[in-house]
Amino acid sequence: MAASGLPANTSGLFVEPREDWLALHREEIIDAARPVVDPHHHLWNRGHRYLIEEMAADIATGHNVIATVYVDCRSMYRAHGPEAFRPVGEVEFANGVAAMSASGAYGKAAICAGIVSHANLLLGDAAKPVLEAQIAAGNGRFRGIRHSSAWDEDPVVAGMYANRPKGLLQDATFRKGFACLAPLNLSFDAWLFHPQIDELTELARAFPDTRIVLDHCGGPAGVGRFAGRREEVFPQWRASIREIATCENVVVKLGGLAMCLLGYDFHLRERPPASEELAAAWRPYVETCIEAFGPKRAMFESNFPPDKGQCSYQVIFNAFKRIASPLSEAEKTALFSQTAIDVYRLELPSGREKGPGQSRPLFRRGRWEASLKRYCLSSSWRPSARPDGARRWR
Repeated sequence: MAASGLPANTSGLFVEPREDWLALHREEIIDAARPVVDPHHHLWNRGHRYLIEEMAADIATGHNVIATVYVDCRSMYRAHGPEAFRPVGEVEFANGVAAMSASGAYGKAAICAGIVSHANLLLGDAAKPVLEAQIAAGNGRFRGIRHSSAWDEDPVVAGMYANRPKGLLQDATFRKGFACLAPLNLSFDAWLFHPQIDELTELARAFPDTRIVLDHCGGPAGVGRFAGRREEVFPQWRASIREIATCENVVVKLGGLAMCLLGYDFHLRERPPASEELAAAWRPYVETCIEAFGPKRAMFESNFPPDKGQCSYQVIFNAFKRIASPLSEAEKTALFSQTAIDVYRLELPSGREKGPGQSRPLFRRGRWEASLKRYCLSSSWRPSARPDGARRWR
């Protein structure tokens, strides 16, 4: 019986986690009481097993994770039936995991509280019945889809995506399928490489009523044709991030930076990196995204297990907390939980939704329109004094 829709990691973009190597470095949890919603992880059993038991074990290492969002990874597709409807099996699988989590047997976190699967938008108008079947299978948890458009002319960058079509987001039939999302109140997670961000910006402007989530800081690449060119590539990536941030219907996930794609070799070292080292490497990317989108349109993600190839769950969220340390309580709450809750419309037990200094949801269309311009259009940010000694974005 097939356990998954893909073999063991063939992506070329990340390495398989090594528990014995990760165990060489442990850290005390920073800001351990802060509620965290992990809005991007996968579950699979193909070569390397990462299912609810492994996810729960990572969560149990100390951070106060209250909920998670499962994201498309071709797990547990139906083996039979019409090809277009086979991804419904992934929603059924993730919903089953959510039911297991709801039993309380795997800890307090609501694992798979939200579900993002895949539907082939190249079906055009015929994508709608597939989406409706996924909504039904999700039992109230299905929130959107991801149809990867990742492509690059360099096979070292593209990895498993080398044979994907170029310019997918501009395809007329794809856009017919994309048009099915907003009427069903579904979002679109976008996974691509940084040279493609401008194509997503065009799509976002063409469909301003569709919620779009830009995964993994927009996929900055530092391998293949981009290797050794970080100082040249970074300003190009930053310009694209600032431009797409002007689209009010787009939010960004801060993570995916512990994959090999970025070009760091932490996984090749004798010992795993500490959170201080990761924070230093990732800070330019994360701060650029927060500056452009604002804390209320950004959310930290684990992207486990792919990012587990370079660091542990303890370390990855400690790194994020170090980067976010200058921010106010409300801004940290947005980045670590509230944006994810609002974007994915998560229904959590009473009291779980709110973190320190936050009394109501932050993601409200129109509430922060004026400040959005300040976040998106400023060329830099600087700290401003606060009574509590923290820094604020301006």
